[in-house]
Amino acid sequence: MSVDQENEEPLPLHLSVMGRLRAYFFAGVLVTAPISITFYIAWEFIRSVDEWVSPLIPLSFNPQNWGVPGFGIVSVVVGLTMVGALTAGIAGRLFMSLSEAILSRMPIINSIYGMVKQVLETMLANKANAFREVCLIEYPRKGCWTLGFIAGATTGEAQAGFEEEMANVFVPTTPNPTSGFLLVVPRSELRVLSMSVEEGFKMLISMGIITPDKVDLG
Repeated sequence: MSVDQENEEPLPLHLSVMGRLRAYFFAGVLVTAPISITFYIAWEFIRSVDEWVSPLIPLSFNPQNWGVPGFGIVSVVVGLTMVGALTAGIAGRLFMSLSEAILSRMPIINSIYGMVKQVLETMLANKANAFREVCLIEYPRKGCWTLGFIAGATTGEAQAGFEEEMANVFVPTTPNPTSGFLLVVPRSELRVLSMSVEEGFKMLISMGIITPDKVDLG
């Protein structure tokens, strides 16, 4: 045994115990925090919808008096389903045509209505492969790459000015992905990744801390 090893003193027992307790504490936080936050957000959403729908229901039939949470969401889902069923008929189609004709003649309102309707139809009816691919794009300068989401192929007047195929790419900001930039980029300059859109948003919101293990550059 060397002199250095003989002079080494073992760590005090209380330090090792405190270290283990600290490790257990942080492990407990990592396990419980995501679950707790998820349930908290879900509960707040259910409660806010209940508070919004509850005044519309007669007091004698109001489920909040019975202590039944979540009835607001059920009411909204049932109501939207009934509206969809009614508009599928002849009378519903006539009502929608009349409503759209009125809205199209209202300044400012017609632009907002048209934009919202087109976005919802694209997302719900799958008219385009909206946000189906994650890519790397050389932005904002040469040699600097950022994460983007391919919103679909560029069409119409925006594509007419280019000979090669262009793509609409949404580059969100970090860590808030609700804002960002729409870029029209040559498809050949995009490096398409194999990660899913969900994994891409996780990487974006976590500011690069959470990164998928397998990344396939196209």
